[in-house]
Amino acid sequence: MIEVRFHGRGGQGAVTSVELLALAAIEEGKFAQGFPSFGPERRGAPVIAFSRVNDHHIRLRSKIYTPDVAVVLDPSLLKIVDPSQGLKAGGLIIINTNRTLDQVRTEFGYQSRLALVDADRIAREELGVPIVNTTMLGALIRGTGIVALDSLTAPLKGRFGRGAERNLNALRRAYEETTLSN
Repeated sequence: MIEVRFHGRGGQGAVTSVELLALAAIEEGKFAQGFPSFGPERRGAPVIAFSRVNDHHIRLRSKIYTPDVAVVLDPSLLKIVDPSQGLKAGGLIIINTNRTLDQVRTEFGYQSRLALVDADRIAREELGVPIVNTTMLGALIRGTGIVALDSLTAPLKGRFGRGAERNLNALRRAYEETTLSN
């Protein structure tokens, strides 16, 4: 089972990300969960969402306290949240940033594997707005192989209709432009 914790802000699409990921996994015949954890937050407030993907039934119904992967949709959250908290040994942190691997390691001291992508830039160029949910899914797939890139086609078309093609372009670009550490 792969467990993923998404850190974002209200309105950035963290909840949509977990839903799309779950639908893509189900499309592949896997089992999946996607659920948020927030109270009466407003647009811009920090939110957390969770996703589990497995080849077998998932019986857990709790928050994810020890994720395999942490995805950070908004780099400003790194000043108030530690995405490495509870991360499993060998885990991966995926960050939306225009910084280099060395800059992120120096500034935040992360020892885990990293995957970095300038999702804001890609989203602005492909979608016209800095909503990075589908962009960060591209980085997640690049870093983990949790689902196939093409498995998101149907969920994106179902969710975004005519806007699906732009989201697919953002997804693919992020997949290609993500920088991975060892």
